[in-house]
Amino acid sequence: MLELALKGNRTYWIWMVGLLAVMGAGAFYYADQLKYGLMVTGQSRDVSWGFYTAQMTYFVGVAAGGVMLVLPYYLHNYKKFGKITILGEFLAVASIVMCLLYLLVHLGQPMRALNVFLYPTPGSMLFWDGNVLFGYLVLNIIIGWNVLEAERNDSSPPVWIKPLIYLSIPMAFSIHTVTAFIYCGLPGRGFWLTAVLAPRFLASAFAAGPAILILLCMFVRKMTQFDPGKEAIHTLALIVAYGLIANVFFLFCEVFVVFYSGIPSHMDHIKYLYVGLHGHSVLVPWMWTSVFCMGLAIVLLVIPRTRKNSVILFFSCILVFVGTWIDKGLGMIAGGFVPSALHHVTEYVPTMHELIISAGVTAIGVFILTVLFKITISIKVYNQSEKI
Repeated sequence: MLELALKGNRTYWIWMVGLLAVMGAGAFYYADQLKYGLMVTGQSRDVSWGFYTAQMTYFVGVAAGGVMLVLPYYLHNYKKFGKITILGEFLAVASIVMCLLYLLVHLGQPMRALNVFLYPTPGSMLFWDGNVLFGYLVLNIIIGWNVLEAERNDSSPPVWIKPLIYLSIPMAFSIHTVTAFIYCGLPGRGFWLTAVLAPRFLASAFAAGPAILILLCMFVRKMTQFDPGKEAIHTLALIVAYGLIANVFFLFCEVFVVFYSGIPSHMDHIKYLYVGLHGHSVLVPWMWTSVFCMGLAIVLLVIPRTRKNSVILFFSCILVFVGTWIDKGLGMIAGGFVPSALHHVTEYVPTMHELIISAGVTAIGVFILTVLFKITISIKVYNQSEKI
């Protein structure tokens, strides 16, 4: 089926060459980072996780969000998701690849990542995170490819695929739960030391993942002859609305508990993010932008008339993407490190190296996603024409 990815119009090849160019720029800056170390990034002794970790955390959520299609389609026989379930699975594949690459570029010596598998340490959350991420990636590749092959041959998928599909559902929940446990398992970081972190991660995942898939479906419908179906998109939009409401609710609970308890070490993190602390406020505009985007998106998605309007839905999904990315990306990482355990405020701003390397990693993920979507849509369009 890979030969289908080698057939495309001029726009398709310009897009692919553009992605390769971004990958090349990222590789150039990454070679510089390997030479000089993480000193070329904006990270420091006080803020040792930065943009790479933020991106990794966000795209784990995007990958986990794919379960919002798999669960209704395979467990509840919701046929309206039949056309797009495999798109969600391939979105998860591309997202997990990006997550693993972001982990690699964050390491000063990338080869040490193999130690997770060569020297298992079950007492470490990083061990479990590496295994569930890799396992979920393999599961989605096997499931997606075999289901697509069966659809191409107009036959039923192999019987052994069903158990793997059922296994992928708890795995989807586990990848983001274990990621959250990495953060809330650090007792010296008051901002992350909360039992609600894992539910909050999952809620944002169930909003962000389907929102990005809706944007992709709209793009596919406009650029190709494949129509994912309005009802499927509208159902996804409703899932996004509920997920986003839960995410904002958990955020409100966190703010209430922190300030009601009155523990200074916990309050300072929230203050830094939303009002600034000791004259430092670089993230304040970003965090209020996140709150505005998520609040407006909730209003637009809850009202049926605006949710079912394609233009407004497109705008709403962009708001969800921007709002959750800031909240769970920059805010979640920087908020945990600033102020430090000694209450020193060391602000973090990504450098050009981090931004371009991150763009290169994202370009790899988008390249993989484009290839997988090209193969999938080519098969689906061919099958539609055959039935007509």
